[in-house]
Amino acid sequence: MKYFLIAGEASGDLHGAALMNALKKEDSSAEFRFFGGDRMASEGGVLLKHYREMAFMGAIEVLMNLRVIRKNMELCKQEIMKYKPDVVILIDYPGFNIKIAEFAHTHQFRVYWYIAPKVWAWKEWRVTKLKAYVDELFTILPFETAYFQKHQLKVSYVGNPLLDEILESKKKFRKREQFLQDNHLDSRPLVALLPGSRVQEIRYMLPVMSRLASLYPDYQFVISKAEALDEEIYRKFCDHQPLKLLSGQTYELVHHSFAALVTSGTATLETALLNTPQAVLYKMAGGGLSYKIFQWLFLKVKYISLPNIILGKETVKEFVMDQMNIDAVRPELERLLEDKVYRGEMLADYNRLHTMMGEPGAAGRAAREMYRLLGS
Repeated sequence: MKYFLIAGEASGDLHGAALMNALKKEDSSAEFRFFGGDRMASEGGVLLKHYREMAFMGAIEVLMNLRVIRKNMELCKQEIMKYKPDVVILIDYPGFNIKIAEFAHTHQFRVYWYIAPKVWAWKEWRVTKLKAYVDELFTILPFETAYFQKHQLKVSYVGNPLLDEILESKKKFRKREQFLQDNHLDSRPLVALLPGSRVQEIRYMLPVMSRLASLYPDYQFVISKAEALDEEIYRKFCDHQPLKLLSGQTYELVHHSFAALVTSGTATLETALLNTPQAVLYKMAGGGLSYKIFQWLFLKVKYISLPNIILGKETVKEFVMDQMNIDAVRPELERLLEDKVYRGEMLADYNRLHTMMGEPGAAGRAAREMYRLLGS
């Protein structure tokens, strides 16, 4: 069968490649054309547009690149019509893909969406478009199934690809002593700092994180650096603290850390799945009033971190906007480092989270179900 896939970000390229690999095992005649990246290209088929030419973040960057986005959209539509695939598979990337879903559906192509948009968190009005244009949603968070079924969408929960990524990474983890030695770290307990992968996140999170680091000389605070960003960006917001930066070793750093301070996002779930106690920090541009307006207009969830959303309780403390300051975060970090009972309770909740998330093999389950549906 002929598959047309669209991934507009690095994470989508990773998940798309795993899905393509799994589809080839189900369908020996599988052919691919796609918007994606190098990982998807390594699985074969024709790469039509690299995600590097598509990944625009934030309102200003999107506005500045509207012409490019429109060209990418037109190219995508033309290629779908030319290729005439058996199915169009959308991978996350909702702003672009929701429009392609409408186009593909209108032209009577079957539409599957792998890694459904987080409309339960914000922009809930998109649910009506998903219902109208998408034949099957493949979800990766356990609570999403009931949410989408409530809105009368066809949905399959396939598990979370993070479980596969972490499982594969763990096979290559070094012993703690070797990890410390290879990275020129001393024997003090580690605290991982995950300030995010965007400059705006780092600008807000890292000054607070680095000042907290200076208060705990018995611990070794290490920053997880995004590979795509220059080291100087981190140094600029480090409050003159000589903190170690590690690139391309986030999972292993978190695994070997005694605790972590984490910017809200997927990293909070990864940290929980790696069983490291954490506190979650978040701040956006515009101050408290902007966030209140954003909350009122768009945000539909009680918590901002995935572990809390999945568990339905505040397992990890969240410090948002004005609450994200040294005076507020310091007592929580103190508990994470010194309160054994508190750490134990958090780790017990993590165990429940593991059970709720299910087993690795998300891409394989998604591919099997897609192939079954296409043949029915």
